[in-house]
Amino acid sequence: MRVTCCKDDSKIDVFFLDIEMPEESGLELRKKAAEVPVCIFITAHPEHAVESFELDTLDFIVKPLKLDRFSQTIKRIEEFMEIKHKALLFESSIGGDTIYIKEGHEQTKVKLHDILYLEALKDYTLIVTSQKRHCVLSSIGNLLKEDHFQSFIRTHRSFAVQKQYIKKILTNDVLLNNDVLIPIGRSHKESLKMLL
Repeated sequence: MRVTCCKDDSKIDVFFLDIEMPEESGLELRKKAAEVPVCIFITAHPEHAVESFELDTLDFIVKPLKLDRFSQTIKRIEEFMEIKHKALLFESSIGGDTIYIKEGHEQTKVKLHDILYLEALKDYTLIVTSQKRHCVLSSIGNLLKEDHFQSFIRTHRSFAVQKQYIKKILTNDVLLNNDVLIPIGRSHKESLKMLL
């Protein structure tokens, strides 16, 4: 499958690719077209999921395609594109327990202890509190290098949580105090075990 959604005739915004395609694999095509902001793989080959996410894939759907799963993907695409267009910027904090997030022309004060988790969206990161989701133009990796985010632990390539909000570590998820489940990536299981 190779479907593209375009804003205009020259710029591709979204790729829908399969792993196996007639002329070249979807993975090879993604490598050549890394400038396309959103790439979704819909395939019968789940063994390529890890490799696809190394190529900035927003989502990976295993066939057979189901409507509710595809609807989730469309919602993620819409959210990502909205965030991309807003280009919200992370502003440096003043004071040890507060950051300021620039949203349009306003700055929102967010207390670090109110942040539940961080979620990566390519070059952006969602900073999620119980009241609101803020977006910053900074990768999750760069944020976690900041002194302000030393109380966070990576649970997955796309998620980091505040250690103090972890209620329970399950087989494939972390349960937070507010009953939100955050996925655990294979490469992060060992570091989470050390918290126990």
